[in-house]
Amino acid sequence: MDKENGFKRYLKLDLLPTPWCPGCGNGIVLKTICQAFDELDLPKDGTVVISGIGCAGRSAGFFNLDSVHTAHGRAIPVAEGIKYANDALHVVVVSGDGDLLGIGANHLLHAIRRKTNITVVCYANEIYAMTGGQASPITPHNTKTLTTPNGNPDYPTDVQFLFKHHNCYFARTSAYHLNHMKKCIIEALKFNGFSFVEVRTMCIVNYGRRLGYKNSNEMLMHYKELYKINDYTEELAQDEIGIIKSNS
Repeated sequence: MDKENGFKRYLKLDLLPTPWCPGCGNGIVLKTICQAFDELDLPKDGTVVISGIGCAGRSAGFFNLDSVHTAHGRAIPVAEGIKYANDALHVVVVSGDGDLLGIGANHLLHAIRRKTNITVVCYANEIYAMTGGQASPITPHNTKTLTTPNGNPDYPTDVQFLFKHHNCYFARTSAYHLNHMKKCIIEALKFNGFSFVEVRTMCIVNYGRRLGYKNSNEMLMHYKELYKINDYTEELAQDEIGIIKSNS
Protein backbone atom coordinates (compact mmCIF):
# COMPACT_ATOMS: atom_id res chain seq x y z
CA MET A 1 0.00 0.00 0.00
CA ASP A 2 1.49 3.38 -1.00
CA LYS A 3 2.16 6.16 1.47
CA GLU A 4 -0.94 8.13 0.48
CA ASN A 5 -3.24 5.18 1.15
CA GLY A 6 -1.38 3.68 4.10
CA PHE A 7 -4.10 4.81 6.49
CA LYS A 8 -6.52 2.34 4.89
CA ARG A 9 -4.82 -0.57 6.66
CA TYR A 10 -6.48 0.67 9.87
CA LEU A 11 -9.98 0.54 8.33
CA LYS A 12 -12.37 -2.31 7.65
CA LEU A 13 -12.88 -1.30 4.04
CA ASP A 14 -15.46 -4.00 3.45
CA LEU A 15 -17.80 -2.23 5.91
CA LEU A 16 -17.75 1.05 3.99
CA PRO A 17 -19.66 3.21 3.30
CA THR A 18 -20.51 4.21 6.84
CA PRO A 19 -24.14 4.64 7.96
CA TRP A 20 -23.61 8.33 8.78
CA CYS A 21 -25.81 10.92 7.10
CA PRO A 22 -24.56 12.65 3.92
CA GLY A 23 -22.51 15.66 4.97
CA CYS A 24 -21.70 14.31 8.44
CA GLY A 25 -18.23 15.22 9.63
CA ASN A 26 -17.59 11.93 11.41
CA GLY A 27 -15.99 10.32 8.37
CA ILE A 28 -13.47 13.16 8.15
CA VAL A 29 -12.45 12.64 11.77
CA LEU A 30 -12.29 8.85 11.36
CA LYS A 31 -10.01 9.15 8.33
CA THR A 32 -7.75 11.67 10.04
CA ILE A 33 -7.34 9.43 13.09
CA CYS A 34 -6.29 6.59 10.78
CA GLN A 35 -3.85 8.91 8.99
CA ALA A 36 -2.34 9.81 12.37
CA PHE A 37 -2.04 6.09 13.23
CA ASP A 38 -0.33 5.52 9.90
CA GLU A 39 2.09 8.40 10.30
CA LEU A 40 3.17 7.01 13.66
CA ASP A 41 3.07 3.46 12.26
CA LEU A 42 1.11 2.23 15.26
CA PRO A 43 0.96 -1.58 15.36
CA LYS A 44 -2.52 -2.90 14.69
CA ASP A 45 -2.03 -5.65 17.25
CA GLY A 46 -0.84 -3.12 19.82
CA THR A 47 -3.60 -0.54 19.46
CA VAL A 48 -7.13 -0.61 20.88
CA VAL A 49 -10.01 1.78 20.14
CA ILE A 50 -12.93 2.25 22.53
CA SER A 51 -16.12 4.20 21.93
CA GLY A 52 -19.31 5.05 23.75
CA ILE A 53 -22.81 5.46 22.34
CA GLY A 54 -23.93 7.90 19.67
CA CYS A 55 -23.15 8.66 16.03
CA ALA A 56 -19.45 9.08 16.78
CA GLY A 57 -19.51 5.90 18.83
CA ARG A 58 -20.13 3.94 15.65
CA SER A 59 -16.54 4.73 14.66
CA ALA A 60 -15.02 1.94 16.73
CA GLY A 61 -16.48 -0.74 14.48
CA PHE A 62 -14.72 0.60 11.41
CA PHE A 63 -11.19 0.25 12.79
CA ASN A 64 -9.34 -2.81 11.55
CA LEU A 65 -7.94 -3.60 14.98
CA ASP A 66 -9.26 -4.54 18.42
CA SER A 67 -12.11 -2.26 19.45
CA VAL A 68 -14.85 -2.01 22.04
CA HIS A 69 -18.21 -0.30 21.51
CA THR A 70 -19.24 0.08 25.10
CA ALA A 71 -22.13 1.58 27.08
CA HIS A 72 -23.19 5.23 27.05
CA GLY A 73 -20.64 7.40 28.81
CA ARG A 74 -18.43 4.47 29.79
CA ALA A 75 -15.75 4.56 27.10
CA ILE A 76 -13.12 6.20 29.31
CA PRO A 77 -13.28 3.78 32.29
CA VAL A 78 -13.19 0.82 29.88
CA ALA A 79 -10.16 2.38 28.18
CA GLU A 80 -8.48 2.96 31.53
CA GLY A 81 -9.05 -0.65 32.52
CA ILE A 82 -7.49 -1.89 29.29
CA LYS A 83 -4.50 0.42 29.74
CA TYR A 84 -3.93 -0.60 33.34
CA ALA A 85 -4.16 -4.28 32.33
CA ASN A 86 -1.60 -3.88 29.54
CA ASP A 87 0.46 -0.73 29.66
CA ALA A 88 2.15 -1.55 26.37
CA LEU A 89 -1.04 -0.93 24.38
CA HIS A 90 -1.90 2.31 22.62
CA VAL A 91 -5.40 3.00 23.93
CA VAL A 92 -7.60 5.49 22.09
CA VAL A 93 -11.15 6.62 22.87
CA VAL A 94 -13.33 7.99 20.08
CA SER A 95 -16.76 9.36 20.96
CA GLY A 96 -19.03 12.39 20.87
CA ASP A 97 -19.42 15.41 23.14
CA GLY A 98 -22.69 14.11 24.55
CA ASP A 99 -21.14 10.80 25.50
CA LEU A 100 -17.84 12.16 26.85
CA LEU A 101 -18.83 15.52 28.33
CA GLY A 102 -22.43 14.76 29.37
CA ILE A 103 -23.17 11.14 30.27
CA GLY A 104 -19.49 10.33 30.86
CA ALA A 105 -18.27 13.61 32.33
CA ASN A 106 -17.61 12.12 35.76
CA HIS A 107 -15.28 9.52 34.27
CA LEU A 108 -13.49 12.19 32.26
CA LEU A 109 -12.77 14.25 35.36
CA HIS A 110 -11.19 11.31 37.16
CA ALA A 111 -9.16 10.20 34.15
CA ILE A 112 -7.74 13.73 34.03
CA ARG A 113 -7.00 13.60 37.75
CA ARG A 114 -5.28 10.23 37.39
CA LYS A 115 -3.44 11.34 34.22
CA THR A 116 -4.12 7.94 32.69
CA ASN A 117 -1.92 7.48 29.65
CA ILE A 118 -4.67 7.25 27.02
CA THR A 119 -5.81 9.47 24.15
CA VAL A 120 -9.37 10.73 23.69
CA VAL A 121 -10.66 12.15 20.40
CA CYS A 122 -13.98 13.93 20.92
CA TYR A 123 -16.22 14.42 17.89
CA ALA A 124 -17.69 17.71 19.09
CA ASN A 125 -20.79 18.54 17.03
CA GLU A 126 -22.49 20.44 19.91
CA ILE A 127 -25.55 18.17 20.16
CA TYR A 128 -26.82 14.66 20.80
CA ALA A 129 -27.14 13.89 17.09
CA MET A 130 -28.22 10.25 17.03
CA THR A 131 -31.35 10.94 19.10
CA GLY A 132 -32.51 13.90 17.05
CA GLY A 133 -30.47 16.93 18.09
CA GLN A 134 -30.91 17.61 21.80
CA ALA A 135 -28.67 20.21 23.47
CA SER A 136 -25.30 18.91 24.69
CA PRO A 137 -22.87 20.30 27.29
CA ILE A 138 -21.15 22.38 24.61
CA THR A 139 -24.20 23.73 22.78
CA PRO A 140 -23.65 27.51 22.62
CA HIS A 141 -25.82 29.86 24.65
CA ASN A 142 -29.06 30.92 22.91
CA THR A 143 -28.70 28.22 20.24
CA LYS A 144 -31.87 26.50 19.05
CA THR A 145 -31.93 22.71 19.28
CA LEU A 146 -34.63 20.07 19.57
CA THR A 147 -34.79 20.59 23.35
CA THR A 148 -34.12 24.33 23.32
CA PRO A 149 -36.47 25.64 20.60
CA ASN A 150 -36.33 29.14 22.08
CA GLY A 151 -32.56 29.10 22.46
CA ASN A 152 -30.27 27.32 24.92
CA PRO A 153 -30.57 29.10 28.31
CA ASP A 154 -27.34 27.51 29.57
CA TYR A 155 -23.74 28.36 28.84
CA PRO A 156 -21.44 25.72 27.31
CA THR A 157 -18.64 23.93 29.07
CA ASP A 158 -15.27 25.32 28.01
CA VAL A 159 -13.50 21.99 27.94
CA GLN A 160 -9.96 23.34 28.06
CA PHE A 161 -10.42 24.49 31.66
CA LEU A 162 -11.06 20.93 32.86
CA PHE A 163 -7.40 20.27 32.12
CA LYS A 164 -5.90 23.25 33.90
CA HIS A 165 -3.30 22.35 36.52
CA HIS A 166 -3.36 18.64 35.69
CA ASN A 167 -0.33 18.36 33.39
CA CYS A 168 -2.43 16.89 30.59
CA TYR A 169 -2.55 17.52 26.86
CA PHE A 170 -5.50 19.41 25.39
CA ALA A 171 -6.11 20.49 21.81
CA ARG A 172 -9.05 21.99 19.93
CA THR A 173 -9.27 21.70 16.17
CA SER A 174 -11.92 21.48 13.46
CA ALA A 175 -13.06 19.29 10.59
CA TYR A 176 -12.06 22.03 8.16
CA HIS A 177 -8.45 22.25 9.36
CA LEU A 178 -7.34 18.79 8.25
CA ASN A 179 -3.57 19.19 8.65
CA HIS A 180 -4.05 20.82 12.02
CA MET A 181 -6.39 18.05 13.14
CA LYS A 182 -3.84 15.41 12.20
CA LYS A 183 -1.09 17.32 13.97
CA CYS A 184 -3.20 17.60 17.13
CA ILE A 185 -3.99 13.87 17.12
CA ILE A 186 -0.39 12.83 16.43
CA GLU A 187 0.91 14.96 19.28
CA ALA A 188 -1.81 13.58 21.55
CA LEU A 189 -0.83 10.01 20.69
CA LYS A 190 2.82 10.81 21.44
CA PHE A 191 2.02 12.52 24.74
CA ASN A 192 3.00 10.57 27.86
CA GLY A 193 -0.13 11.05 29.95
CA PHE A 194 -3.80 11.87 29.45
CA SER A 195 -4.49 13.60 26.15
CA PHE A 196 -7.72 14.99 24.75
CA VAL A 197 -8.47 16.36 21.28
CA GLU A 198 -11.73 18.25 20.79
CA VAL A 199 -12.65 18.22 17.10
CA ARG A 200 -15.34 20.69 16.13
CA THR A 201 -17.30 18.89 13.44
CA MET A 202 -20.64 19.23 11.73
CA CYS A 203 -24.05 17.57 11.92
CA ILE A 204 -26.09 19.14 9.16
CA VAL A 205 -29.21 16.96 9.52
CA ASN A 206 -30.09 17.38 13.19
CA TYR A 207 -28.30 20.64 13.97
CA GLY A 208 -27.01 22.69 11.07
CA ARG A 209 -30.32 23.02 9.26
CA ARG A 210 -32.01 24.26 12.44
CA LEU A 211 -29.37 26.99 12.52
CA GLY A 212 -30.03 27.98 8.91
CA TYR A 213 -27.15 26.27 7.13
CA LYS A 214 -28.16 24.97 3.70
CA ASN A 215 -25.58 22.20 3.62
CA SER A 216 -22.55 20.72 5.31
CA ASN A 217 -20.11 22.74 3.25
CA GLU A 218 -21.54 25.97 4.68
CA MET A 219 -20.76 24.65 8.16
CA LEU A 220 -17.20 23.84 7.10
CA MET A 221 -16.79 27.35 5.69
CA HIS A 222 -18.03 28.69 9.02
CA TYR A 223 -15.19 26.84 10.76
CA LYS A 224 -12.76 28.23 8.20
CA GLU A 225 -13.88 31.80 8.82
CA LEU A 226 -14.32 31.52 12.58
CA TYR A 227 -11.25 29.68 13.81
CA LYS A 228 -7.70 30.96 13.92
CA ILE A 229 -4.84 28.62 14.80
CA ASN A 230 -2.98 29.47 17.99
CA ASP A 231 -0.81 26.52 19.00
CA TYR A 232 1.11 26.19 22.26
CA THR A 233 -0.75 28.91 24.08
CA GLU A 234 -1.87 28.87 27.70
CA GLU A 235 -5.53 29.49 26.86
CA LEU A 236 -7.65 29.38 23.71
CA ALA A 237 -10.15 32.10 22.89
CA GLN A 238 -13.54 30.98 21.63
CA ASP A 239 -12.53 31.71 18.04
CA GLU A 240 -9.23 29.88 18.31
CA ILE A 241 -8.11 26.32 17.74
CA GLY A 242 -4.77 25.10 19.01
CA ILE A 243 -2.74 23.03 21.43
CA ILE A 244 -2.33 23.60 25.14
CA LYS A 245 0.28 21.77 27.12
CA SER A 246 -0.01 22.28 30.84
CA ASN A 247 3.10 21.72 32.91
CA SER A 248 1.76 23.04 36.20
